[in-house]
Amino acid sequence: MLGLPLYLTLLRIVMSPVFLIVYLYGDKMGIDGIYLPFLLILIVGLCEMSDFLDGFIARRRRKVSDLGRVLDPMADSIFRLTVFFSFTQGVIQLPLLLVLVFFFRDAIVGALRTLCALSGIVLSARVSGKIKAVVQASAAFFILILMIPYSYGCLDLESLRGMSLAVASVAAAYTVLSGIEYFIANWNVIKKHIA
Repeated sequence: MLGLPLYLTLLRIVMSPVFLIVYLYGDKMGIDGIYLPFLLILIVGLCEMSDFLDGFIARRRRKVSDLGRVLDPMADSIFRLTVFFSFTQGVIQLPLLLVLVFFFRDAIVGALRTLCALSGIVLSARVSGKIKAVVQASAAFFILILMIPYSYGCLDLESLRGMSLAVASVAAAYTVLSGIEYFIANWNVIKKHIA
C-alpha cells in the first residue's frame, strides 16, 4: 500500500495538468478572470505544501522508500516545469528558451543521478537544489500575484509581462548556478563512476 507521503507526491503529478488546463482554459471553463489568479495560487500553494509535507512525514515516520526517493524530485520537476511552460502561453508569454533552462537543468541532473545509481552510487541532494526549488516556487507565486492587479485593470499587460520575465530570469539564472554547483560538488563521483 502507498503511504501518505507517496500520495502527496502523486498529488503534484496529478495537479500538473490541472494547473495547465485552468491557466489556459479558465475563461472557457467559466472561471471569472478576477478569480483565476487566486485559484492558480491555491493550486500552486497546495502542491508546494505537499512537497514539504511528504518529506516531513516520511522522515518522521521513518518511511522513506526507494520509490519515494525517485518520485519526489520527479514530481517536483513535473509540477514546476508545467507551471513555467504554461507561462509561455496565455497572458504571461515567457520566452520558451528561458523556460527550457529549467527543463535542461532538471533533465541533465536527473540523467546523471540515474547513471550513478546504475553504478550503485547515490548522488546526494544539495542545499543549492533546495534553494533552487524555493526560488522557482517564489517566482511562480510572484507571477501569479502580479496577475491579480492585472485582472483588476491596475497593471497593464506590458508591465505584467516585463516583471514576469525579470522574475523568471532570476529564477533561471539561479537554476543554472545550482546545476553547476551540483556538478562541481559531485565531480569526483561523476568522473569515477561514469567514465
